[in-house]
Amino acid sequence: MSESVNVSIIYYSSTGNVHALAQAAVEGAEKAGAQVRLRKVAETTPQEVINLRQEWVQHLQDTADVAEASHDDLEWADVVLFGTPTRFGNPASQLRAFMETTGPLWFQGKLAGKVYSAFTASNTAHGGQESTLLALGNTFYHWGGIIVPPGYTDPIQFQSGNPYGTSHVAGDGAPGDVQLQAARHQARRTVEVAAALKAGRAAA
Repeated sequence: MSESVNVSIIYYSSTGNVHALAQAAVEGAEKAGAQVRLRKVAETTPQEVINLRQEWVQHLQDTADVAEASHDDLEWADVVLFGTPTRFGNPASQLRAFMETTGPLWFQGKLAGKVYSAFTASNTAHGGQESTLLALGNTFYHWGGIIVPPGYTDPIQFQSGNPYGTSHVAGDGAPGDVQLQAARHQARRTVEVAAALKAGRAAA
């Protein structure tokens, strides 16, 4: 890859499924030669609610060393991948809260022209995965982003089955090899597109 690409992978995960997809995306982007930042968004759920699920408590402890996302992570990046569980067919409020702080960057045009993509998880196969990814796309449109979905651009996509973005059925357990491969492919594809864009802009 001739052009150096910066990738920010920004996600919210309560019990670890989306975090696992995010880690796989890091692997895919790094293998493609990118510089990568893995960032979580702030947890806003009251502690008394979190305490009702031990796996939620455990996941917060396990990821205490993951830095929280900032506006600098967006400015720095050529590619931004967002990960979120579905919440009634929409992105989690924690991720939306972060995205809705980005008005000053948007107003200055600092979010335009970047490559964006997204991944998700839901408890059931029809639990709102596609609508969640499409809802994130609405924001990318407003930012002037270049949306790069995985499509069916790799054999793994015919197994994972979601051209909109990597998705996982959490009710089946932790993400398996197919979902992790899909996340790696999705990240790698965004890096390749961003590298081509940077090369074209430099040549122009």
